[in-house]
Amino acid sequence: MVLSAEAVTPIDHLALIGNFLPRKCGLATFTTDTFTALKGRFPDLKIDVYAMDDRPGRYDYPPEVTLSIPEQDRLAYTSAARAIEGSGAQAIWLQHEYGIFGGPAGEHILALLDRVSIPVIVTLHTVLEKPSADERRVMEGLLRRAAKVIVMAERGREILERVYGASSRMIVMIPHGVPDRDFVDPNTLKAQFGWEGRETLLTFGLLAPNKGIETMIEAMPEIVAAHPNVLYAVLGATHPNLVAHEGEAYRERLKALAAERGVADHVEFIDAFLEHNELIDYLQAADIYVTPYTNPAQITSGTLSYAVGVGKAVVSTPYVHATEILGDGHGVLVDFGDSAAFAREINALLGSDRNRIKLSERAYARGRTMIWPRLAELAMREIVEMVSAKPRRLIGSSLSFAPLTPDFAAVERMSDSTGMLQHSIYSVPDRRHGYCIDDNARALMLVSRMKDLGEEARDKWMTIYASFIQYAWNPEARRFRNFMNFDRTWCEETGSEDSNGRTLWALGVTARDTHLRKHRDWAVSMFDLTASLAFDLGSPRAQAFAMLGSGAILEAYPGHNLARTILTRFSEELVVLLAEARRPEWEWFEIVLAYDNARLPEALIRAGMALKRDDLVKCGIATLDWIVARQTSPEGRFRAVGTESFGRAYAEPLPFDQQPLEAQATIDACVTAFEATGDSRWVDEATRAYRWYLGQNDLDLPLATAQDGGCFDGLMPTGLNRNQGAESILALQLASCAISGLSIRAESMAGPDRAVA
Repeated sequence: MVLSAEAVTPIDHLALIGNFLPRKCGLATFTTDTFTALKGRFPDLKIDVYAMDDRPGRYDYPPEVTLSIPEQDRLAYTSAARAIEGSGAQAIWLQHEYGIFGGPAGEHILALLDRVSIPVIVTLHTVLEKPSADERRVMEGLLRRAAKVIVMAERGREILERVYGASSRMIVMIPHGVPDRDFVDPNTLKAQFGWEGRETLLTFGLLAPNKGIETMIEAMPEIVAAHPNVLYAVLGATHPNLVAHEGEAYRERLKALAAERGVADHVEFIDAFLEHNELIDYLQAADIYVTPYTNPAQITSGTLSYAVGVGKAVVSTPYVHATEILGDGHGVLVDFGDSAAFAREINALLGSDRNRIKLSERAYARGRTMIWPRLAELAMREIVEMVSAKPRRLIGSSLSFAPLTPDFAAVERMSDSTGMLQHSIYSVPDRRHGYCIDDNARALMLVSRMKDLGEEARDKWMTIYASFIQYAWNPEARRFRNFMNFDRTWCEETGSEDSNGRTLWALGVTARDTHLRKHRDWAVSMFDLTASLAFDLGSPRAQAFAMLGSGAILEAYPGHNLARTILTRFSEELVVLLAEARRPEWEWFEIVLAYDNARLPEALIRAGMALKRDDLVKCGIATLDWIVARQTSPEGRFRAVGTESFGRAYAEPLPFDQQPLEAQATIDACVTAFEATGDSRWVDEATRAYRWYLGQNDLDLPLATAQDGGCFDGLMPTGLNRNQGAESILALQLASCAISGLSIRAESMAGPDRAVA
C-alpha cells in the first residue's frame, strides 16, 4: 500500500548528513539520491544538506547543500551542530561510513551528534563483525545517540545485536534504493556505447583490488572460447585513495593481465565517474551484471542494488548483500576467486536467452520493492515515529524548587583516607583518575561551611582534605601540585595556576570559617607560607581565586598585610583588563567567556568591601550584572555558559554543555553582591541560578539527586551527563550552603513583611 505524503509527514524540516555530489563516491551518490527521493515524495519537506568534505574548497556544491564540513576539522563538527540546533530541524538523518569522518575511526561525528538535541536516525553503510577498538567505540557511540538505525541487509541487524548489543527495537532493515526504470531489452541501448552485436558483461564501481576484477579476467578465456563476441566492460574511475597512493598503476596491472591472458580485445576499461542517468543506461545495456567482490562481509553494494533494480541477470560472489538480495533464485552465486565457476555460470546464461531473461525478470520484480520513492517512504515512517517518541520534557510546575538541605553523603562516597577522588562512572568513584587538589580544596571549604555536619565527621574530613593540601605543597618549586594517582604518587611537580589560586582560596575560607582552633591555626600558617606564590599568577581566574582567599583572611585577620597586598594588586589588574577588553556591548574582563566567569566580579566586590573602595564594588556589580544577563535564557531561566562557548571572541554564549560549576559561581557572586548592596534583586538572581540544579533549566531536567546529595556532571543537548564527579557534587553542596545562608540573611534584613523566594 502506498501512503499519501500527508499521512506520513507531520514533520517539515530534516537535516541530512553525508557525502554529496559532485564528490565522486558511492556514498555521495546515495545521499544525493536520498535527497532527491525525499523531495520527490514529500515536496513540502525542507531538507538541509550537510556535506562531508574531504577536499575543502574543491567541490562546487549545488544550492541544496546548506553547509560543507571539512572532515578533519573537529571544530567544524561543533559549528555544524550549532547550525543544526539553530535551524529548526526536527531530526537528523546521518549516512555513516567509517572513511568519511575525521578522527580515529571517524569519531569526530560523535562530537556533532552529542551537541544536538533533536532525534537522530543513522543509515549504517558498513557494519563490522570484527571491529578495531576505535571502530567499536565509535559504533557504540552511534548506537547510544541514535533513536533508530537503518541497515540494508538482515545480516547487519544480526551483527548489531550479537556484536554490539544493540536493541532489536531500534534497528530497521530498508534495502538500498534503486532507480525506477522500465524493464528493457539490452540490445536497444547497446549502440550508444559501441556494443552492437556483442554479448556484454558489466562490472561497475570505483576501481580497487577488493572488486575482484582479476577473477573475471581469469575467467574470460573460457567465456571467449564459447562466445567469441563477448565483451567484459569494467566501468568506473579508480578509487581516489588508490590514485593518491599509486596513481593508475592498478588499472595498468589489470590491462596487462588481460593482455597476458589473450583477452585484451574482450575487456574494455571505461575510466569515468558517471552521472546517475548515464550509469543506469550502461546497466540496462548490459546482458549480465557481474560482482566478483572479494570481501565476504560486505553488507551493502549500491551497484548490485542498481543492477537488480533495472532487472539484470547477476552473477556474484556470496558476500553478505549478494546472498540476501540474490537469494531464492534472483541471481547466481559462485565462490570467491573461482574463475572457473564464473566462466561456467556466465556461459550458461549467455547460452540460453530464455533462462537469462527469466532471471532478469525475477530480479526486476525484486527491484520494484526497492525503488527510491519506497525507500523515502519507509525511512520517513521511522523518522516520524522517532520524532513522535522523543521524550517530553518535564513540566516545570511539576518540579519542586525548594532549596535542598546540604548533604555530605555523596562527598563522603567519593572520598577515602587520601582525599576526594576526581571522577566517577555514574555514581561509582573511578579510581583510574585519582585525585586533584582542586577538588580537595573545594571539599575543605565545604566542610568549613556545612553547619549540620557532626563535629566528629567534620574533624575527620577536614583533617583528610587539609592533609592532602599540605602534602601537595612542593617547597622547592614553591607551588602546589595538582594531580595525584590512586597510589598516592604525584603526576607533576607543579599544578596549574588555577589549582594554586583555588588552594589559596580554600586556605583563606578555612581560616575564617572552620569551627576548630587547630584547623584555623593550620590554615593561617599554610596561607602565610604559600600565598606569595600568587604574585606569579598570570591567569585572571587564578588571581580571582587568590583574591577570594585573601578577602576571607582579611575578614578574620584585618591587619594581614600579604592578603591586603594581593587584593590591592589584583583588583587593579582586573580593572585594567576590563578597560582593555570593554566594547559598547561587551562589559567584561576578557574578549572571550570561559569557565567560572562570575568569580571575576565576585572577587572585585570582595576586594572593594575589604579595602573599603566603592569603585571596586561598583565595577564588580556592573560586570556581574552583564554576565548574569548573558546567563539568562529567552524564557528567563538560568543558562550556564556552555563549554562550546569558551574561547569565542566577543561572541554571545552558546547553551551547551552546561556545567554545575557555573551555577555555583553565579550563586556565590550574587550572595556577595547582596552583602555589598542589600539589593534584593541579587537574592532573586541567586535563587534563579540555584533552581538550575533542581530542573529549572533549558531541558527541565534536575541535575541534583536529592536523595543522596549527588549531582550530575552536566546538561547536554541530548539530556544529562549522568556521571557524578567530585566537582559537580561539591558545586551543588557549596551552592546549597550558600543559598541556605542567603535565605537567612535576606529574611533578617527584609523583616516579617517581606517573603523571600
